[in-house]
Amino acid sequence: MLQYELQRIMFLDIETVPQTSDFSELTPDLAHLWEDKFNLIHKRMPEKYSEETTPAEAFSNSAGIYSEFGKIVCISVGFIFFQDNEMHFRTKSFCGDDEKQLLTDFSELLTKFCTTREHTLCGHNIKEFDIPYICRRMLINGIKLPGILNISGKKPWEIFFIDTLELWKFGDFKNYTALKLLTAVFGIPTPKDDIDGSQVAEVYYKEKDVNRIAVYCQKDVVATAQVFLRLNGLDLIKSENIQFI
Repeated sequence: MLQYELQRIMFLDIETVPQTSDFSELTPDLAHLWEDKFNLIHKRMPEKYSEETTPAEAFSNSAGIYSEFGKIVCISVGFIFFQDNEMHFRTKSFCGDDEKQLLTDFSELLTKFCTTREHTLCGHNIKEFDIPYICRRMLINGIKLPGILNISGKKPWEIFFIDTLELWKFGDFKNYTALKLLTAVFGIPTPKDDIDGSQVAEVYYKEKDVNRIAVYCQKDVVATAQVFLRLNGLDLIKSENIQFI
């Protein structure tokens, strides 16, 4: 893969939380709709929750993964660039309590970066989670979708995002493989995380530490880029060449 091709990829990851810190804070309409959602999930996937789980308990644990009941608190992005014939990587985050502002800032970056049809986005499970979630939350917040995200109605083969999960499946759609597992099997060194995805909502609502979430999210962006390189038979980025902004 040529240098200019690598420099046309924006790597990204998002972190999401429930819209409110507690089920009781939802509007009556949304509370009723979440109960409907919970009952539907419980009926289709009875193994997901125990019989004793209430809609309120499920909201705290699961609502963040659904764009109708969650919100984005962090979008981290990363870029490969070359300096002195060595590959470098720079990552930064859009994060905070104001979802509309961070989505607006991210949209402006997309517009500046994606100047040709060859520019694209890369993430782990990006096609099934990150991109749809971002698009839906932009529309809910009244933000016009930038060109690269205006994919509603397009056929799967017309969407050129790079999904490392999809690359790893090699046509096998039976299983989900976590990013952390891929870094382990490929022997990709990663900094030890002090939190995992299941703790993001607690860190956000109880500790009110969005910067801690951003650090965790940026690590996943770096891991995604490294996995992408390995999947393409390329050398990893040296740790000393990775910049966190």
